[in-house]
Amino acid sequence: MFPARIRAGAALAPVLLALSGCSSWGCADTTAERGEAGVSVRVENTYGQRSGVSAEVVDWRLRPHPQLPSEGDQVHFTYRFDGADEYSGPAVDACAVDEKRVALGCRTVHASAARARPDGALTGDDWLTVEHPGQVAAVLLIPNDRSYDRPTCDQDVKDGGGTHPPAPAGTGDQL
Repeated sequence: MFPARIRAGAALAPVLLALSGCSSWGCADTTAERGEAGVSVRVENTYGQRSGVSAEVVDWRLRPHPQLPSEGDQVHFTYRFDGADEYSGPAVDACAVDEKRVALGCRTVHASAARARPDGALTGDDWLTVEHPGQVAAVLLIPNDRSYDRPTCDQDVKDGGGTHPPAPAGTGDQL
């Protein structure tokens, strides 16, 4: 009878360790693939599923930043989110690209930083700093939602892991 209790306790030990967060074999990190950049995109969650939100670059132009006019032309762009929540909406990367779609400068834009319009859309504007403004051919958005990234297994074995957004786009990335 005693050996049966030992066997039963031994069988429960891995379950108790896993439930207590002491198990590292259950935590796995993966990274989502970067979606196709475009002027207008449908925002995707980390699993590649559309979230019901679209984002669009409405306009862009080269001009001096009003606070740094001595630095010359930079990229000023206007964006729009449709279907987003103004308090906790998605965030996407915006990149100025050359004619070969190589990123010249990028930043993340958040729906929550935009202003609500009467039609329900959220609009905002921002600036991209690029080294050679004359090479800018377009401003593109990357559809991957960057508004939430859960902790990694290294940061939190118990609650971390899962699929994470792709690395942020940066200068020199082919989009």
